[in-house]
Amino acid sequence: MSSTVHFYWDIGSTNTYFALHLLGEVIERRGAHLVMHPFNLGYVFRHHKYALMDEPKAKLANRRRDLERWAERYNLPFRMPDKFPIKTSHLLRGALVARDLGVESPYIHTIFRRYWEENDSSLETLEGLVSVAEEIGENTNAFLQACESDLVRQELIDETQAALKLGVFGAPSYMVSDELFWGKDRIDFVDAYLQSLETE
Repeated sequence: MSSTVHFYWDIGSTNTYFALHLLGEVIERRGAHLVMHPFNLGYVFRHHKYALMDEPKAKLANRRRDLERWAERYNLPFRMPDKFPIKTSHLLRGALVARDLGVESPYIHTIFRRYWEENDSSLETLEGLVSVAEEIGENTNAFLQACESDLVRQELIDETQAALKLGVFGAPSYMVSDELFWGKDRIDFVDAYLQSLETE
């Protein structure tokens, strides 16, 4: 029986961009099942009274260079967008709608590519969301209407609250069985844990 990796993400997370690209190989190698969970990282930060941009300038500068190193190491076309952070809640709701439509993966990869590779901050607007729906071949009016519905709004709230209850405090986070891992640099630990479950 294959293991399940629950992947908690927000497009506003730089590290999630890298994890999204690097986790797939582990999932395939271990024959695991991947479940994506969009959650409101900004809300979680506020819940824990954490403000990313209030960190020391030296640390923020080093973080930017570290991201560049990751991009160079894995040959990924990452670039720090001109506008950061952006509002992400409607994009997260869009992922829930895309899941129901069976286009979750192309939707997620499209928004991450456009923001973290193509510097497209228009994604924080409803017009940007509509353009994503158009790019993945969905009816734009129906997609937007679903994203703005009370049902999907509540679904995102529920996803975020469920993540908090599990102890998720940042993105990317991975829950495998009863183990929680955090960060793009913890994928090796996820891989090792999945391997250990194979021998049980």
